[in-house]
Parts: sequence; structure tokens; C-alpha cells
Amino acid sequence: MTEGRLPASFRDPAGYVFRRGGELYRCITHRHADDYAALMASGLYEELTAAGLLIPHAEAPVELADDSNAHRVLRPEPIEFVSYPYEWCFGQLQAAALCSLEIQRRAVARGMALKDASAYNVQFRAGRPVLIDTLSLERYPDGAPWVAYRQFCEHFLAPLLLVARVDASLGRLLQTHLDGVPLGTASRLLGARAWGSAGALMHVVLHARSLRKQGAAHGARARTAVINRRRLLALLDHLEQVVRGCNWNPASTEWAEYGQSHGYGAESLAAKRQKVADWLVRCAPGVVWDLGANTGDYSRLAAAAGARVVAFDADPGAVELNYRRVVAAGETRLLPLVMDLAAPSPSLGWNLCERLSLVERGPADAVLALALVHHLAIARNLPLGMIAEFFSRLGHHLVVEFVPKDDPMARRLLAARADVFDEYRPDAFERVFARSFRVCERYPISGTSRTLYLMERQPA
Repeated sequence: MTEGRLPASFRDPAGYVFRRGGELYRCITHRHADDYAALMASGLYEELTAAGLLIPHAEAPVELADDSNAHRVLRPEPIEFVSYPYEWCFGQLQAAALCSLEIQRRAVARGMALKDASAYNVQFRAGRPVLIDTLSLERYPDGAPWVAYRQFCEHFLAPLLLVARVDASLGRLLQTHLDGVPLGTASRLLGARAWGSAGALMHVVLHARSLRKQGAAHGARARTAVINRRRLLALLDHLEQVVRGCNWNPASTEWAEYGQSHGYGAESLAAKRQKVADWLVRCAPGVVWDLGANTGDYSRLAAAAGARVVAFDADPGAVELNYRRVVAAGETRLLPLVMDLAAPSPSLGWNLCERLSLVERGPADAVLALALVHHLAIARNLPLGMIAEFFSRLGHHLVVEFVPKDDPMARRLLAARADVFDEYRPDAFERVFARSFRVCERYPISGTSRTLYLMERQPA
């Protein structure tokens, strides 16, 4: 990885993140020295890290920053995979919102506060949301408003309300609006639905009107009258109540109940699962990306084999159900994310460097692409060669399943369209994929016309 300051770390004059010798560090500038001292002296750091709400760090030699403005250098514990709010399901965004509110509540009790409430400062680690930006915590002057209130509403509350009350696809607005969904936009999209919720009315509609009256520029800190600590805590309590009151039914999406068992009898399914499990043990990957994971049945085979797994699926309902399984079982090795693999997350932000593309966050040691290729090739009209080349950029080993046209699931996709997919045949699949991968083993799945392949990426 590139050494030096990370391109995305430039917005906060209090510090920045950089890399030395393959390790990630955070530099604290002299501007933030008093706030950092207050954080460490107040007991808040110990409280938050013990509760799993803040990423722990160790102090490192300040000389590592090679910066005359450096006050301290921290070495935070690593995050295995960096994800973004527009890739989270509803439950993940809700959990991250509650995490932020809990941190703010505990901070206020110790004379500190979150100076920002960016969803990008939260990551998922071992199945739970955690604040990764130590510099977000500053001293809180009694009587001051919560300067991050507007940002919290734009990054968390507005998208949660839009998903819960309007449409699940509106969670993707966070990819268009990297600084959070503007409250005016959210108010218009909610429309009359906002009047059925006191929280939506207060924190979105009336909040947006107040900002318009103030003539505040988008992104500026909210200015309010002096607010005592009791009123601030009441605001946090009400925000928590509104966030917890947001509910969404994941079964309302197309593939949430589809699962990886469609097209299989019990014996065929058991044979497929066993072969995938055997290959995972054989490859012993440390990191697996499960593409088209649905609710994560095969992701859990990879986790059981010792891998850390990122499970991608385009359907937010399937990802929601997967995440609920993670939470219910206390799973720590699996991260479900929403990802349309025909249009994966691109590089975004200033100079296209603030938010990394999916490819830039890889490669994984192994990729699972089970019951996926026919969706990309037939439903999304992607040529097999492009699919193979894309998979080769994502991982070293590949476990892939070919579903021929005579399969019931492929016929389902072809039912509403003309069959113009002349190259979608087993022989063409093997020939095209051989340009990017070496076939290590093929396994015809008994009782079906499907074939599993274990492949290894061809050397560059």
C-alpha cells in the first residue's frame, strides 16, 4: 500500500492518517493537543474502548509523522475491511447511529462531545459498529449546542427515515450525497409521511425549514441558542427514540427469501456445500469475499474455515437478514454489505480519493461466486470475459458455479427476454475464464446440470 498521508485524510486540521512501513498511524496536530489531553485525562477513552465504542490505540514515536506540527502519533488497532454508509443495510446504519448517540451521551457526562457525527467515522469491527476517529472528541463548553446535530440528522436520521417510510433504495442516496442527505431533500421525499412521525417532523422537516430561514450554507455547523446539559441530553434521548422507532421489513425486496438453495434438492445441496467447504479448507484463505452472498450460508462456511468474510449482495433485504443473523449469533468474522456487482462502488469524493472503489479495497485471498454468473451474464448482459477479468481483480482463488440455460433458475431469467446469449455455454465459459484463471478442479453437482469450479488466478 502507498506510504505517506492517506489522500482521504485532509479535512480535519486537528490531524490526519498516514502510513509508514505498512502500518497505519494517526497524527494529532498541536491544534488538538488540549482536546486530546482532556480525552485521556477524563477517563472517557478508557470507558469507550472498554465498551467497544471507540477503536483502541497505542501511542507511537511522534517522529514517525515527519511533521513539525505533530503533537502526538497514535497507532490504532486495524480495521480489517473499510466499508461505507452507502454499502450498509438498514440495520447497520441504525446500529451506527445508536453507537454515535451513545458515544455523545457518555462524552457529555465527562465534559466532552462529538464535534462531528459523520457516518464515515464509524466502521464495523467484529460485527459491531465502532468509532474510528479519536479526533472527533473535543472538550464540551457547558451551555453550547451540539454542533454535530445537523450532521447526525443528514448522515443517519434522514436516510433511516427514507428507507423505513419511503423505499429501501433511498439508502443509496448516501453515495450521491457524501456529506449526508440534505434535510430539504429528505423533507420533500418524505412528503406527507413526515407528518405521521413527531421525530421526522422535528428533526427533518422543521429542522430543514429552520436552516432555510437562517440562510445557512450546506455543511455549516448549526447555530442555536444556549442549551443546558439537561436539554442536550433530552435531545439525545429523543433522537435515540426516533432512531429505534425506525422499522423496515426486509422481506419486501425481490431476493430476500431467495436463498442459495433454489434449484437444488437436499442431496445436491449437501454435495455442493461439502465441496465448497473442502475447497475452502484446501485453499486456507485468510480473507474471503462472497459475491452474491444472499443471506450468507456459504459465507459462514468460509468463516468456519477460519477466514474473515465480506458478504456482498445487491438486495438490501437479503443483506439485512444476513446482518440480523450476525447480530443474533454474535458472529465476529462476517461483514454483510449491499453491493450491486454489475455497478460496484466506485472511487468517490475529492480527486476520486476519499472513498475507495471495491477493487481498491482488495484483493481477497479467495472469492466465492456461487449461483451468480447467470445473473450477471443473462440478467445484466455482461460478457463472460468481462466477468472473468473482474473476478481476477478481486481475488487469488475463485470458487465459481456455472448454471446452464436449461437450469430452472436460468430459464426464469430468460422467460422475459429474447435469448441472445449465444456464448453462454459451458465450453465457452471454461475457455473464456481460462484467460484469467487456471482451473484447478471441476465438480459436476449430482442431480443438477450445474458445475462448480475451483480456479486460481493466472500470473500477471
